[in-house]
Amino acid sequence: MSTHTRIRKFNTKDTYPNQSLDNDLCQAVRAGNTVYVRGQIGTDFEGNLVGLGDPAAQAEQAMKNVKQLLEEAGSDLSHIVKTTTYIIDPRYREPVYQVVGKWLKGVFPISTGLVISALGQPQWLMEIDVIAVIPDEWQPQSGA
Repeated sequence: MSTHTRIRKFNTKDTYPNQSLDNDLCQAVRAGNTVYVRGQIGTDFEGNLVGLGDPAAQAEQAMKNVKQLLEEAGSDLSHIVKTTTYIIDPRYREPVYQVVGKWLKGVFPISTGLVISALGQPQWLMEIDVIAVIPDEWQPQSGA
């Protein structure tokens, strides 16, 4: 029996058609009681960019993705223990962190934030990845 559950498997040749890549990846992995969520951007799971030129709108979509992936892994936002946020311009810090903070109000994760020169595609302004740890006694909340 596998101790790892791989959620939303994909190949990079499909997600980056403008690049010569052929890597098998997934959006999230649940390993025991730990959930690792791949860096999420302002693109929905159908590949549509939300918020072209708008870091707050991209952060909103990225957090929707994080929430959905955690739920698919049997978790939720309240179990996030660490976030890493990447922005391509220091002026994006406030709008992006306001959105992330709204989604994680009352969660109190540790957080790392980085300003980097670029992300995987030029239209991406921010990216966030998270790690969540599900307590042994946790039961999913109805309607979550």
